[in-house]
Amino acid sequence: MFHKQSQFSPAHISGILKAAEAAARDIPPAFPLDATVAVNPFLGQTGEDLATASARLARVAGVRVTRERSDYARAVADGAITDDDLAEALAACPHGNKPASLEALKSQLAADSPAPRALPTVAHLAAAATGTDWPALIDRCFGLWAAGYFDRGQALWTPAPGHSAFAGWREWATHDLTPEVAGLTGFCAHVASAPDTPERAILRAADRLGLGEDVAEQVFHRLLMDIGGWSQHARWLLWKAELAGSSDATITDLLAIRLIWEEALLDIAPQAAKPWAQARAAHAAPLVPSPAQVVDVILQEAAERAHQRGLIAAFAGASDATGRPEMQAAFCIDVRSEVFRRALEAQDGGIETIGFAGFFGLPLAHRPHGTDQTQIHLPVLLNPALTTCSHAAPEAEEEARISARAARAWGRFRQAAVSSFAFVESAGPIYGWKLVKGALGLDGVKPEKSPAPRVEGGLSAEQKAEIGAKVLTAMSMTKGHAPLVLLLGHGASVTNNPHESAYHCGACAGQTGEVSSRMLAILLNDPETRAGLPAHGITVADDVLFVAGLHDTTTDDITLYADSPAPAHKDRLAQARRWLKAAGAQARAERALRLPGAKAQTITERAANWAELRPEWGLAGCAAFVAAPRPATKGTNLHGRAFLHNYDWQDDAGFATLELILTAPVVVASWISLQYYGSSVAPHAFGGGNKLIHNVVGGIGVVQGNGGVLRPGLPWQSIHDGEGLAHEPLRLSVMVEAPTQAIADILAKHPDVQALFDNGWLHLFALEGGKVVSRYRPGLVWEGAQVQAKAA
Repeated sequence: MFHKQSQFSPAHISGILKAAEAAARDIPPAFPLDATVAVNPFLGQTGEDLATASARLARVAGVRVTRERSDYARAVADGAITDDDLAEALAACPHGNKPASLEALKSQLAADSPAPRALPTVAHLAAAATGTDWPALIDRCFGLWAAGYFDRGQALWTPAPGHSAFAGWREWATHDLTPEVAGLTGFCAHVASAPDTPERAILRAADRLGLGEDVAEQVFHRLLMDIGGWSQHARWLLWKAELAGSSDATITDLLAIRLIWEEALLDIAPQAAKPWAQARAAHAAPLVPSPAQVVDVILQEAAERAHQRGLIAAFAGASDATGRPEMQAAFCIDVRSEVFRRALEAQDGGIETIGFAGFFGLPLAHRPHGTDQTQIHLPVLLNPALTTCSHAAPEAEEEARISARAARAWGRFRQAAVSSFAFVESAGPIYGWKLVKGALGLDGVKPEKSPAPRVEGGLSAEQKAEIGAKVLTAMSMTKGHAPLVLLLGHGASVTNNPHESAYHCGACAGQTGEVSSRMLAILLNDPETRAGLPAHGITVADDVLFVAGLHDTTTDDITLYADSPAPAHKDRLAQARRWLKAAGAQARAERALRLPGAKAQTITERAANWAELRPEWGLAGCAAFVAAPRPATKGTNLHGRAFLHNYDWQDDAGFATLELILTAPVVVASWISLQYYGSSVAPHAFGGGNKLIHNVVGGIGVVQGNGGVLRPGLPWQSIHDGEGLAHEPLRLSVMVEAPTQAIADILAKHPDVQALFDNGWLHLFALEGGKVVSRYRPGLVWEGAQVQAKAA
């Protein structure tokens, strides 16, 4: 027990508070539901390799970061993973406690690796000592307070508005008798007597709990993982603040709150002091992955090399394009576009498709029709530089806002404690019919058509030309334009799904790509833009028309927007619609084979069915990122598992576009890939739980059942088909057609990106002429001799 307040030295104070800051950055951010963005759940561990991260997360979260050993054993027995894959993975492993030979490695396949167990908190030890489930009680009490405190407009009343999280919780907890009733006598007084700032509370708790600087970060990390998605939401608040040039202390507040619970529980369970000392000693031990963890990571590497063999064999080499294409269609690099692109190119030899991040290079903050609230339509790694709106004429805009306010008022009436029963009496029959229509899939889901976007304040002719030139250069579209160029953003039609924004465009921060594609088409059709492009070395022929569209990834329907009327292109647009319709039917037929219980003709109905758990698979299966000219992959079936980004290094003077690709789209794709990976291998810590028992909390996330821990990440039904994983958890293989020295130079300029490759969170290959010629190794080293497509 540690009741006496110590006199802290300045160095000790600094060390403990730095440990709290480091623990906060060990936690990944979780974006709210209205703009869900995939996040790398291992963001705080990218400075170490997977085996070391496995050892760390086993201690602080009790999760494994690889698949069950039996999964790898089956793949080896089936021949999917070969002896060559195993041998190469073993040779690449940097850890000294790895198996001594291939035979020794294979002998481990029959042995299950031990299930990891997190080191206990004081709450867990007190539970063992007293027989009361204190961790569950903390989850309930903390979750009830946090749901109100972090609410974004769902609740009709929230506790302590305007207070910091720490101050708001103290006010709440001094009046919450739940812990006292459960046996934590004096808890309200304990909270009332706590220091008045989170920093002082952390320091006092560190002293009372015997935490030195050698263990503080790991213990703090353990406690933040213990409160699940609440700490990840707080980490997002810090992320958002730092992106805007400020800061946020909420995650530190949550750590202080959790430590106050630890202090109180150690007081009532003194018998926990000895096992707690043992837990501290275990935290202080060097972080070295166990032999079993090293074996599991080697097997994971072997599974990834097995997949890479198939990729390498699939690259048939570049082919020379001949003649001007009849139509070009630019899609987001999203893996779901790969299926549709193949289907569209199959309609006619004159069709060429292009891949580019779905915000189309426009860093927009957008105010939609009927509101002044701003949405971000760009990757979350960037800040917006342009503000746009889709506002209509004043009368129509005011009418839309009145309707929105009325809808909100009706929603309040429906939810309020006093009027909710009256709502059922008055509107029950109407909503009963609505439920029946939803159950039968009769609620049509159509994209909302809003007024065309425009830049607020306008742009000068020079600005238009400069932006247009930058985007066309980044898209490798500086020459050879077809008479009709489609710019197709994407979104998804789903209903009754709190994770709807997760199906939309990650490059648009969880919004659809409609605004970005429409804004770019308007810009590129603008006569002032066209007139200014030659000064930037780009000429677009007079007969070229850019047309925006939206690819619905759930139904594979394409909506085209006639924001720039062009009677001369009437026939071409009619032909384009026929091609798009035929391609949509082909894509639906392919996707239906993966969806449980789906048929090509029922795909659209599934999107409108409020009871449908799997309207589509989203980005499940993602495994590769390719930045190369389209001929390198054209005609190759990549099964909807690859992000395809057009890039021609020979048109990239100074490699500025290559630098942008490696530091933005590749990083965003890695976040997506690793979110699917983490939700698959560690669903307890990084997954979204079971859709069937989700309840939306505060508009920011979901809990399972009636409260408790916020669940970040992907719902289980998004990665599992009911019998097995629909997503094969593999770290992303990045394939770039560019000189290896240019790639290495860019990585050297960006140490955080280099760390992703050096520590194995991403694999990197160089292409030449559409063929894989080199594999990246840690330390800016390239190897070429072993990069070949071995027979399976």
